[in-house]
Amino acid sequence: MKKIFALAIIAAVTGSGAYGQSAAIKAQPENKLTAAKNGAAYNSPIDLSAKSATDDPNYLIGPEDELIISVWKEPDISRTVPVRPDGKISLALLNDVQATGRTPMQLGSDITEKLKSFISEPQVTVIVARINSQRIFVVGEVPRTGSYTLLPNMTAVDAISSAGGFTPFAKRTKIYILRKENGKMISIPFNYKEVVKNRRSEQDVALRAGDRIVVP
Repeated sequence: MKKIFALAIIAAVTGSGAYGQSAAIKAQPENKLTAAKNGAAYNSPIDLSAKSATDDPNYLIGPEDELIISVWKEPDISRTVPVRPDGKISLALLNDVQATGRTPMQLGSDITEKLKSFISEPQVTVIVARINSQRIFVVGEVPRTGSYTLLPNMTAVDAISSAGGFTPFAKRTKIYILRKENGKMISIPFNYKEVVKNRRSEQDVALRAGDRIVVP
């Protein structure tokens, strides 16, 4: 009986000690790096198969673009992040970082400098996975009016094709492109019939972000 009572006391003491150690571990504050790695609120995991949506090293990141932030040997920090309407991105450890108006290389340098407070010799790569900030608009007599992503070397013919071509009432010789240039709105004539016949192929100019193609 005494032996059983003694074992019960030992078990109780051991259990309370284990509970105390567990509570002490839980009570220890997390450092910023651990907290960031344990957190699941920092956007989407990185897509290693993704390729850059632009080959232009001078491309300026814009709102709603989708970026891949890759930090070498830090998979828990590397993320696919959207650029918010305010022009910033959210990253573990750093919170908000200004992205719009920066090239991918410049943004990578900015993030590298900020991470030096937490990581030894960070190596950061920024890839533009999807361009959403560069938009053109097609309105009027087309099946699908609306905004479209401006692709590299996209022309008016390409944009009209993306919009589904023409309705039966479209005036293909009276199309024009509205473009804001030097603070003023200009109108560029576009004769679809002549362009596709190669008679006025110079009219099929490369589009710019914000261009509005009007099909009367």
